[in-house]
Amino acid sequence: MNDRTFDRPVFVRKGEFMVEEVECLADAFEFLQEWPKNRRGPIFDTAFRACQRAYDGQVPVSVAREAFAGFAKSAKILEDVSAAMPWMTAQKTGRGGVTA
Repeated sequence: MNDRTFDRPVFVRKGEFMVEEVECLADAFEFLQEWPKNRRGPIFDTAFRACQRAYDGQVPVSVAREAFAGFAKSAKILEDVSAAMPWMTAQKTGRGGVTA
């Protein structure tokens, strides 16, 4: 882990069926730069500035992570992966399969 890696990743929806893992400042910058210009606003700006300041060493990386997660939450794209998908936790039966 380098000094620009988040202590835990932020998971965001990207499109209708895709979830992206943002685990460092570089990932956050890339995601924010791809964000549509017409959907940017003050919360986006705050997250972007926090990432820039963390990159420059002015604030801890944890501040950038929290700002990015706040942006994702406000944009309604934050994914809660703490609740495992049912197919990941289903009880195994027989030859290693799971119940359908």
